Amino acid sequence: MYVMVVGGGKVGYYLTKTLLSENHEVLLVEVRSARYNTLREELGDVVMHGDGCEIQTMEEAGARRADVVVAITGHDEDNLVICQMARKHFTVPRILTRINNPKNKDIYNRLGVESVISSTEIIYHMIEQQIPSASLIPLAALRNGDIEIIEVDLNSRSAVVGRAIRSLEMPKNALIISVIRGDRVEIPQAETVLQNGDTVIAIVHRDEEEQVQALFRDLGAGG
Repeated sequence: MYVMVVGGGKVGYYLTKTLLSENHEVLLVEVRSARYNTLREELGDVVMHGDGCEIQTMEEAGARRADVVVAITGHDEDNLVICQMARKHFTVPRILTRINNPKNKDIYNRLGVESVISSTEIIYHMIEQQIPSASLIPLAALRNGDIEIIEVDLNSRSAVVGRAIRSLEMPKNALIISVIRGDRVEIPQAETVLQNGDTVIAIVHRDEEEQVQALFRDLGAGG
């Protein structure tokens, strides 16, 4: 089976590695040059530099013979364009995508993209089953799409490295839900100490997203 993965973030990276371990033919398409170079160094020829929203890129990637196209960039608009091209122009038999804002799910479905994964909805249902509705963050906001899921890669200059999660001054409507450390995904505890190289996944109300980004900011970055 030939699978095209468009989007070389953490999900695209681990999905590609998993598919390769199962002996599938895979091509990972990534538009960001720095990220492409990192992926290429580790994964080799299965990584292609290009914009998956462009027909020429998809053509060169072999979309016409793909059995599956997975659109998992960080932007819902880009994912929708990729899905539409794969479906209408290249007639790919199966198309999968991830959306960030659950409000966009109906748009995808109306345009014929049926296999849509909403990380927000999945996490919402997990939270709904495990904590009271008054705890941590407003669940109604999560359901209505006012909650963002953000991913932050930490390096040695990040302000939070070496600090326990309990010591972080997180906004009221923000919650760290996982820490990716090497090849492991950890459920963080209050005592968890953040390390260089960690990827932190958090849920935050969109009005407080800038506060969270500032908390995790690289101390060497401007602004």
